[in-house]
Amino acid sequence: MTTSTTAESSAAAPLLDLQALVAAVRRRRRLWASLALLGVLGGAAAGFALPQPPTAVTKILVAHEEDQPNDPGTLIRTDVALLQTTRIAGQALKSLGSAEKAEDFMRDYSGAGLTNNVLQITVTGASEAQAVARAKALADAFVADHVKRIREASKAEAKALLDQRDQLKAQLAQVNKAIGDGTGESGPQSSADLESLYARRAELTSQITDFSQRAAEASIGTPRLVAGTQIVDAPYAVRGSLPRAAATDAGIGLFLGLFLGLAVAAVGAVVADRPVLRRDIAAHLGASVVAELPHRTGGRWRRRRDRVARERLTTSLTRTVHGSVEPVSLLELGCARETSGIALDLAGALAADGPVTVVDGLPGRQLSGRRPKPGDPAVVGGERAAALPPGERRLGVGSVAPGAAWTDLQYLGTRTVLVVRAGHGSAAWLHTVARQLADQRIAVAGVVLIDPDPRDRTDGTLWNGLHTALRGHGERPARHNGGAASPAVQAVGEARRGTERSPMWAARVPDSDQEAR
Repeated sequence: MTTSTTAESSAAAPLLDLQALVAAVRRRRRLWASLALLGVLGGAAAGFALPQPPTAVTKILVAHEEDQPNDPGTLIRTDVALLQTTRIAGQALKSLGSAEKAEDFMRDYSGAGLTNNVLQITVTGASEAQAVARAKALADAFVADHVKRIREASKAEAKALLDQRDQLKAQLAQVNKAIGDGTGESGPQSSADLESLYARRAELTSQITDFSQRAAEASIGTPRLVAGTQIVDAPYAVRGSLPRAAATDAGIGLFLGLFLGLAVAAVGAVVADRPVLRRDIAAHLGASVVAELPHRTGGRWRRRRDRVARERLTTSLTRTVHGSVEPVSLLELGCARETSGIALDLAGALAADGPVTVVDGLPGRQLSGRRPKPGDPAVVGGERAAALPPGERRLGVGSVAPGAAWTDLQYLGTRTVLVVRAGHGSAAWLHTVARQLADQRIAVAGVVLIDPDPRDRTDGTLWNGLHTALRGHGERPARHNGGAASPAVQAVGEARRGTERSPMWAARVPDSDQEAR
């Protein structure tokens, strides 16, 4: 892999792969489904354990002097804000004769504008009777406050108009006096002055009449607004349904739990960076995905299909082992049990051509420590592998999980098939596996993917690295491996050494995440 190729792949790689993110979130469905279920149960439990307190509702028709057909609801929102004030709350408590603080009472009621002129008040109390009484006192307090404000505004407007009218009357009196004084005079100048005074008197008279009419209209409009503001729906108790409240709370809990679960799954998938798709796993390991097996067995039809897939995989691996002059191993990552089963099936298929011994290099001796069943191949631990006869075929089984002894992997086999569980290892660890295998000169024949995403439609074949797939292109001449290869095999390897092209190792993986991306 050259620097230019790395730069091109880094430029082509998206900042956030939505397809991989969706697949990772879908694989963590147990997490967000559990949180959603927990939200449903918590919401339903809260609905039963914390029932809605007794509630009363009343509606008020509010008349505004500035009402307009195209009002966006500003006036009624102002009324709602005024309802949530200590002045109205204090007046309601005073009428009830309660010593409760207005600040505390304000937490027990709320207002909502149903239309531009209809205000709904919802009040809670210790009992239905108390809730209804509170709603009645609060509605009366709001209506009284609204009427008081209307009247005060009307009085202030009328007073301002009348004051302006009185000032104009004083000016008119001065003009009349000037006209009376200039009536006895004669001459052109006197006539012009009189005409000007007559015009001024007519203008002042018109303005005085206008201000008088406006003051009268301001006073006349107040009764209409006062009469229009009234309680149109008497306070009544709301009959709450406990199952309906529990169902509502359960729905809210479901939404919150599902949202939280999806968010946690998405963030965890981005932070953990565990590849799930075939193309990502193949790209990080530098080897093609050659087979897939489910992690868990489903129904009868699913078991039949999985058995067919497992038999097909065993047949393919048998051909690979037969066509290899080097010992072959199976190295697992996150799927030791599945790898053990594959190894036993493969050893059973190879037993038809001669004795086969499975060398157990898994942590904890999962194969060598088990109780053998009739017909199972011989299984020995890694420490007894050197004592095996030179001509006997062996099949190594090991692990590339964190903590693996990398230098011991070549004694299990110099050609390997990686058995990887999707979504188990991080991208950085897959890079580490590819680098370590390349350093140990262990050729990767392919990747068997365990528990793949059923909706994954990506291609897991590395078209620029066909030598890594099970196609026979990556075969190398045999080398000494603790006496595992026979002299005849070594001779065949020496004969082929000069005719075959140089061996192709596992694809080099960059050391840094930036270079890999």
